Amino acid sequence: MSKNKIHSDNAPQAIGTYSQAVSVVSGTTVYLSGQIPLIPSTMEMVSDNIDDQIKQVFENLRSVCIAAGGSLNDIVKLNVFLTDLTNFSKVNEIMAGYFDEPYPARAAVGIKELPRAALVEMDAVMVIS
Repeated sequence: MSKNKIHSDNAPQAIGTYSQAVSVVSGTTVYLSGQIPLIPSTMEMVSDNIDDQIKQVFENLRSVCIAAGGSLNDIVKLNVFLTDLTNFSKVNEIMAGYFDEPYPARAAVGIKELPRAALVEMDAVMVIS
């Protein structure tokens, strides 16, 4: 098995023991690490507003997808982690502006807290040809 690290300067740098994304074997399957709403240029949280945080996470995921040679529409599995599940409808609303059908398979999980007091985090699996 061959693993290749994917890195985008247009997404926040890894702040722990993980890669922004990893492609495996022939580079067609890419596993994107969780993204929180950090602004890449400052490594600061975008704001305390959930809408802003969701949009920043999608922008960060998009940057990593592009660095791997794909796009958000190549994501086949998306995991959403929220500190307040009442914000899930906002994820759906904002996500519709970033993805075309067929939408990726998805899971949403309510959790107690996230790094840097983020309100949302997402990771994904992308398949590119």
